[in-house]
Amino acid sequence: AFEFQAIRYAASYATIDKIDDLVKKVYAPYIEKYRSEFELGIRKLNEFLQVNDAQKNFNEKQRIILVASDFDEQTLSAAAWLNSNNVDMSCYRLTPYKLNEDLYFYVEKLLPVTNYDDYYVNLMDKSVITTVNGDKKITRRSLPKIDLMLEWGVVKEGDIIVAKGREDEGRLLSNGNVMVNGEEKSMQAWLKEIYGWSSVQTYVFAVHKETGKTLSQIREDYMAQKESESTEV
Repeated sequence: AFEFQAIRYAASYATIDKIDDLVKKVYAPYIEKYRSEFELGIRKLNEFLQVNDAQKNFNEKQRIILVASDFDEQTLSAAAWLNSNNVDMSCYRLTPYKLNEDLYFYVEKLLPVTNYDDYYVNLMDKSVITTVNGDKKITRRSLPKIDLMLEWGVVKEGDIIVAKGREDEGRLLSNGNVMVNGEEKSMQAWLKEIYGWSSVQTYVFAVHKETGKTLSQIREDYMAQKESESTEV
């Protein structure tokens, strides 16, 4: 999972208490090729520590910052719990926008917040989600899955799903899985095979071929529409 990978990285650096050791670890591949640059690495790091007044408390505490185009509810729940237990973890959502030839990023800070209750996910709760006016209750912190998107009608059985940036395609099934070369697979398992990653943000890397939008974008658009309608009422 995204947050646990970040924790493992932070833990791997937690025992470093000397600037030289950090330089060796961070710049290792570069230094191996350009050994004469070792002193430059130390100087750059010292300058950074001086500017941030952090030489005396060097690496005494690790801070984790997660940045992504979207987060699943389990990641936000875990990060919220860690925050409430004094682990310094932040989550930022980046949304790219293109205006003419310029590219902009809208940065949204999701965590930390003052109250974490809305972020916690009870994995043992199997009860049915409550409905309001025929629609299942949804929030931006508890993002709906593919089964609910099928129920909404924003995607349909038989739609073609494309792996982002690749030519690989799969046909969406009524249960939310995809049919690829005659074999049924979960969307996440299919994408993990394509990219060769141990974890993948399914809704960010699954593109709806007909609209050209990611499932995450389609979901966001629908939720924004519902929010607008409820506000007007």
